[in-house]
Amino acid sequence: MKAILHADKNWGIGKANGLMFSIPADMKFFRETTTGNVVVMGSNTLKSFPGGRPLKNRTNIVLWPGGEKRDDCLIVDSLEELFREIKKYPPERVFVIGGAMMYKTLLPYCSEVLVTKVDAVGGADAFFENLDKNPNFALEYVSGPVETNGYTIRFTTYKNLAVKSI
Repeated sequence: MKAILHADKNWGIGKANGLMFSIPADMKFFRETTTGNVVVMGSNTLKSFPGGRPLKNRTNIVLWPGGEKRDDCLIVDSLEELFREIKKYPPERVFVIGGAMMYKTLLPYCSEVLVTKVDAVGGADAFFENLDKNPNFALEYVSGPVETNGYTIRFTTYKNLAVKSI
């Protein structure tokens, strides 16, 4: 399993249950990376999508205790149920996409974290753990700078050196 996100200079990942920046290159990377795969999220992330609808062309699994079952995505009530569902798919095809609590809970189980680093401060109210200060994670890849929509971004990959089994 992997996590995918964008973060500002302070590892901020969101503001008012939404994205802090509009970055077309990051959205394209996210779309290309997750399309045809499995995305795992919490209920607030699903609610933040247009019309509260799941992402197209992906299997959407949502941890939403007490959430009403739906035809357009799989709602699970507990972490145990979530793990049972995740195990049905090859780990390299499963992506955690938010929000902050899902990232925090599932980070130890992610083999990689794909972070688009934004060279700006977005006024976040939700944060991701600073992987540069976590001894279990090693920075494996950093792209050159990409200028997009007024921002400088870098695509990075962190490898988890102590992955927990689901």
